[in-house]
Amino acid sequence: MTGTRIDTLFAGLKKQNRPALVTYFMGGDPDYETSLSIMKTLPKAGADIIELGMPFSDPMADGPAIQAAGQRALRNGQTLARTLEMARSFRTENDTTPIVMMGYYNPIYIYGVDRFLADAKTAGIDGLIVVDLPPETDEELCLPALRAGINFIRLATPTTDDRRLPKVLENTSGFVYYVSMTGITGSALPDTGKVAEAVARIKRHTDLPVCVGFGVKTASQARVIGAAADGVVVGTAIVNAVANVLSPDGGMIADPAEAVATLVRGLAQGVRESRLAAAE
Repeated sequence: MTGTRIDTLFAGLKKQNRPALVTYFMGGDPDYETSLSIMKTLPKAGADIIELGMPFSDPMADGPAIQAAGQRALRNGQTLARTLEMARSFRTENDTTPIVMMGYYNPIYIYGVDRFLADAKTAGIDGLIVVDLPPETDEELCLPALRAGINFIRLATPTTDDRRLPKVLENTSGFVYYVSMTGITGSALPDTGKVAEAVARIKRHTDLPVCVGFGVKTASQARVIGAAADGVVVGTAIVNAVANVLSPDGGMIADPAEAVATLVRGLAQGVRESRLAAAE
């Protein structure tokens, strides 16, 4: 693969000696237009990479907050085609921020792998995280994605031992997503010392950047995790920022995009201070 936006971003951040802030939001939550507004505000607030969630009715790795976001999106008519259209609209204003689509294989399978990859490429998608496809199924989507010039980003977990890790990393590109705990999204933050050890262990097997997610909610947590990792992934906190300004009747108490921007600005500050804090 030639260099992607993800490769370019991490090369630049390495020169700056700072980690990336990777921000997840659910495509279509609470509706298409509001969600597109959230997507546009993320890089302006300090996000380096956008993870665009693909809503799915049966998400096995997501906690209650992201499950609820997916249900809101589906109720309001979000489809995989509309999620791709959201990325396409974003690209009319921003051609530099990497977009990684994250979700489950079922919607892609139904859409059709070849059709999906072609449409994803033209929509400006840079990478995929498909959490329910293990390395043994690489012929299904991973290898076709790589041939299409789209990074396939694999998850590593605390239970991925040194014997399993080379298989997980075999066709991974862009970056490695280290899930910092066993369990679902939105769980409590793990022991940061163990996270640093895990990142170091993964780096002994690969030159790819390692980003850490699952459980990071605050700027102070992002600051600590960013000292050891090449990127800090925040998802549930962003999804909750949206949910917290929605009224029970489906209306909005405040602007979800501004609520997300306020949170992300703080997280971005924490990430940018992480290496300085580590040096003190």
